[in-house]
Amino acid sequence: MMKKSNPPKIRHIANLWSLVDYPTEKKEWPLERKIEAVKKAGFDGFSTMPTAEHKQLAEEYGLVIVGFLATAKAGDFVKLLLQNRENGAHYINVQLADEDTLTPEALRLTLRLMKEAANIGVEPAVEIHRDTCTETPEKTYALADGYRKATGEYLPMTLDYSHISVVKHLHPGNYIGKLLVQPKLIQRAEQIHLRPFNGHHCQVPVTDGKGRITQEIKDWLPFVEALFRIWRKGRQDGRELFVCPEMGPVRGGYNLHSLPNSWEDAVVLKGLIQKAWNASALPEPKKS
Repeated sequence: MMKKSNPPKIRHIANLWSLVDYPTEKKEWPLERKIEAVKKAGFDGFSTMPTAEHKQLAEEYGLVIVGFLATAKAGDFVKLLLQNRENGAHYINVQLADEDTLTPEALRLTLRLMKEAANIGVEPAVEIHRDTCTETPEKTYALADGYRKATGEYLPMTLDYSHISVVKHLHPGNYIGKLLVQPKLIQRAEQIHLRPFNGHHCQVPVTDGKGRITQEIKDWLPFVEALFRIWRKGRQDGRELFVCPEMGPVRGGYNLHSLPNSWEDAVVLKGLIQKAWNASALPEPKKS
């Protein structure tokens, strides 16, 4: 008898950050209305540094919480990991240390983080992000290689290629070749932040303000499908992949006042990511 396969599932996770100042700065929605909007838009959950209120609303609306923490201090790990666990998050995105943190110190922090997390019973992932110890591909992969040598395992990472695309000044023709370079690390991942980018902007608009998909997104989507195809080539039976169509708001500078709203673009982006996920499960088209 053939063993039944248990295909992996994509879980769409909204970052509540996309709803900052929504619909306007002066009339920002309260938290419950934001959570209700996440549910209505068809997301499986949301990402934030959770509180008791987040946990209550997640349970009420049947949503999963992907947690968050950011610190450069090992002494903060237990407190922050416990806050995430006690408020409903099992998987936790981590922005670790600072841009000037050297790899030996980053590795020491990472090993301590993973040890504390195992004791607490949660699963963190170190995010690829500017102004952290993974701000460049060189530092990212040096950390991952150091972790592999120290533990024999691949480092759980939150993959966010928007940051290093800007660092490397890429263009659409080399997104795949320059960014998707460590398949085993990709296949280990449980969290991916899919902020659309190019080589000059770590966030580009999804729509043009008139409901049409931008050319920048059309250029970027083949990269997303290629990323999913690589991920699927790992041993993924029964796994869940938590994917965030992450669009930052005007506050903080990711979006611009003249561009479409971050939350509404994130909802459109979710649908495009689902199409890329579906396409990645099909045989790869033959090159002519």
